[in-house]
Amino acid sequence: MVGRAEQSGERDGPRWQGTTHGGRLVSDHRKPTGRRRDEPTAGRAGDHRFNDHTGYGAVPNHGHRNDHGHRNDHGHRNDHGHRNSPEHRQGRGRQDHAYTDHGYTDHDYTDQGHTDQYWQPDYDRYPYEDPRRHAPPAAVGTRPTSHREPSRPHLAASRKPKRRRGRIIGVLAGAVLLGGVGAAVYDWMTEVPDYSGPGGPEVVIQVHPGDTADDIADEMAIKDVVKSETAFYRAALRNDQITSVRPGFYAIATQISGADAVSALVGPDARVGALVIAEGRQLHDTRDVKTGAVKKGIYSLIADASCLGPADAKKCVTYDQLNQAGAGTDLAALGVPGWARTQVASVPDRGRQLEGMIAAGSWNFDPTQTPTEILRQLVSASADSYAKTGIETAGANVGLTPYEILVVASLVEREALPADFDKVARVVLNRLAVNQPLQFDSTVNYALDEVEVATTDADRARVTPWNTYATPGLPASPIAAPSINALKAAENPAPGDYLYFVTIDNNGTTLFTRSYEEHLANIEMAHRSGILDSGR
Repeated sequence: MVGRAEQSGERDGPRWQGTTHGGRLVSDHRKPTGRRRDEPTAGRAGDHRFNDHTGYGAVPNHGHRNDHGHRNDHGHRNDHGHRNSPEHRQGRGRQDHAYTDHGYTDHDYTDQGHTDQYWQPDYDRYPYEDPRRHAPPAAVGTRPTSHREPSRPHLAASRKPKRRRGRIIGVLAGAVLLGGVGAAVYDWMTEVPDYSGPGGPEVVIQVHPGDTADDIADEMAIKDVVKSETAFYRAALRNDQITSVRPGFYAIATQISGADAVSALVGPDARVGALVIAEGRQLHDTRDVKTGAVKKGIYSLIADASCLGPADAKKCVTYDQLNQAGAGTDLAALGVPGWARTQVASVPDRGRQLEGMIAAGSWNFDPTQTPTEILRQLVSASADSYAKTGIETAGANVGLTPYEILVVASLVEREALPADFDKVARVVLNRLAVNQPLQFDSTVNYALDEVEVATTDADRARVTPWNTYATPGLPASPIAAPSINALKAAENPAPGDYLYFVTIDNNGTTLFTRSYEEHLANIEMAHRSGILDSGR
């Protein structure tokens, strides 16, 4: 079997979880697998203007691999669970379409072994920033002493001339004669327009990467959160936490004082439209066979992050609305890049057509937009991050189309730990080259309603467009959200003649070989460790 380690939904959890083939040696094309730790749980999503990796901020369960070297559960991570939030409607996470069971667990089953997130460290406190999480905080800097060109042209047209800035410049000129201190004191002692009431309805404010306190003040004044830019700016300079503000979207009451606006912005409750999509997460919810635990899928996570308003009257985009929008036929409106449209349009189940088109990572989106617009933001930003890896030209290396490379990346994500990504990619290409079935258990679990790390004979015999035991070649679409590292591995696989791999213990140790006899011996080691034991 091609042993494999699936990523589970939570990055912190154990990454390897044994799969079973019923305690028996699997056929020549099954692989034992392990699993990766759970991926970081929820997070929040991002606006298409948001970051480079994923366009916004910042974005496994393994079953047994069959004897082919696949890891037993290669790849199926039950990441998705049904949405648990109060706003989630009935049927959330479930698909009525063929092969769209709402429950495929991408590794919900608390993999004790593979980190869905490539053993990545916990996401930081602000998951909404760049997917790389290296971007500095939104630069809430000091106010310039001279006129500044607006940093956001689209706001410039709507801004009134800034009398206060002109006045400051004039005062500074006079300071040459009268002394800077006196002028500065005069400016700060001057009363500025400011609201004092309890505030009105909330509006959504966007903080862009690189925004200064001045930029945010402009946005606050334009949206009538504060009565004047200066009221917010002065309050910001008095609050040290202003430098901790991250790019993204914030829901803040209108017509409040500058000090209250700053307090709301730096507080814990204003952030909206932000979430983390763990590596290996699927679009729809999945349920674990052993525990019954539900793991939210991408649509459920987006719905959770879209909520606006007070706790007792929140308004959210629903899972069903996102599912319906995601099944739309206008792929350009959904942000699907040109290189993927033909194959996305051919996915047998419209409810799964966007699988893999939203990348793993941290994202921000405007929650006031429609479901289609929200998906377009996320898909477009993901396409931008994919393009940066060279996906559109990597086909010359591996003999695959960009979309096929994305499919391979999703298999790699679900089948292995990061250290083995490039080797698993090589196994995929080597098997395709000799017309050998992939037989990845992750592709079996993808179409199941409830799954575990291991797959059964009946599961593997079920014909679906994704089951690589029953259908030759690659599955009909990606089976999960790949990470950028998995995508790079698919574009640049390791050298080697491997045809088989299997995870032999709960530590995620994976052995690769071209020899079927060696592979059988490796499977025996996996059986002795108990990693292949099934709970069914």
